[in-house]
Formats: sequence, C-alpha cells, structure tokens
Amino acid sequence: RGISSDERPKRPLTAYFRFVKENRSAFKQKNPEMSNLELVRKIAGAWKELPAAQKQVYEEARKTDWQRYEQQLAIYKAQLTPAQAAALKEERRKRLAKRRLFRAKRELTVLGKPKRSRSGFNIFVSENFQESEGITPVAKLKQLFDAWQKLSSSQKQPYLQLAEDDKVRYENEMKSWEAKMVELGREDLIRSRTQRPKKKTAETAKKDETAKASSHENKAKLKLKKSEE
Repeated sequence: RGISSDERPKRPLTAYFRFVKENRSAFKQKNPEMSNLELVRKIAGAWKELPAAQKQVYEEARKTDWQRYEQQLAIYKAQLTPAQAAALKEERRKRLAKRRLFRAKRELTVLGKPKRSRSGFNIFVSENFQESEGITPVAKLKQLFDAWQKLSSSQKQPYLQLAEDDKVRYENEMKSWEAKMVELGREDLIRSRTQRPKKKTAETAKKDETAKASSHENKAKLKLKKSEE
C-alpha cells in the first residue's frame, strides 16, 4: 500500500502556539481594527506577561500531546517497508530543499538583488505580447515564437542590441549590489571569480548573444510542446 507523508502524525504545537490558537479569535474580536501583524505582536506581548503558572498549563498540554505523537509516529513507521521509508525520506529531502530555495530567493528579493538581463527574444516577447494573436498565453507565446523565427538578422538586431545594453545594466547594478553585500558581511552572496563574465570581443559577444537567444527559443519551444501535450 502506498503511504504518503501526509499520513505522518503531525508534531504537536508548542506551548506558545497553543496559546495563540486558543486566544487569537478573542483578541481579534476585541481589536478588530488591528492588522494581522499588530495582532500577532499583541498576542506575543500577552504571552510574555502571562504568569509562569498559567504558561505551565500550556507546557503540560504540550508534553501530553508529545507523548501521544511519539506513540503514533512509532506505529506509522512500523507500517513502512524499507522501500517506502526510503521514498518518504527522499520526498522529505526534496520538500526541504524546495523550501530552502524559496527562502533563499525571498531573501535575495528583500536584499534588492538586481534582475537578470534579458535576451533579445525575451524583449521581443515582452514588447509584442499584448498585441499578439492567440486567446491563451500559451497560444500568444507560440505565435510570437514563430514570428521571431521568421525575423531576419537585421530585424532581430535591435532586440539583440537592447539585450546587450541590458546586460551592461545588469553587470553595473550587480557590482554595486555586491559591494553593498560586502559591507553587510554577506560575502556568501557574492559571485565567485569564475562566475564573473570575462571581457569579450564584439564578435564573441555577438556569438554568445545569438547562442543565448537560441537557448531561450529552445526552452520556449519545449514549454509549448509540453503545454500542447
């Protein structure tokens, strides 16, 4: 029988979160004008001022629930075959990795990391998306992909030049941002020297941009194919 990680017993709430769960509605009724953030701060303040004897009641409830949780967890694990246990462990690893990635991206957004430069094809799509034919976004993207493919080199050149300018913008902003990160003691967010782009000749830069545009085209083509399937 397939066993999902959703069937795993849930960890019991801590004493504090038990207090929040039991009292949130009452605090909300008494303070309807408060935002969620203000409400959380007020509840946290109430918990901080709660007498030790009353806090102990919540702590004892947590201990009781924890004992029940350990018993249920033991029963749950006893049902698993080695293969199921390994599959659930891998599922958990992927879920935690995804969560860490989300937090890392959110942190970079908060820290104001510059947006990556766009390719010529990306710029073409953004400028023509609204006017393109097609009812759905996928249909519009397909129409634009076909239109891009039919453009001559001279017609693509303005977009490729804009992409080159955007690349310069990105590099300049990244240098300033990385300098700021050094000041904040976040050298872990700085690109290594091997990642930093080397100076290129005009011919090499043009070839790289063409290859990059081709890569974006291939990705768009793959996305369209999956959508159609």
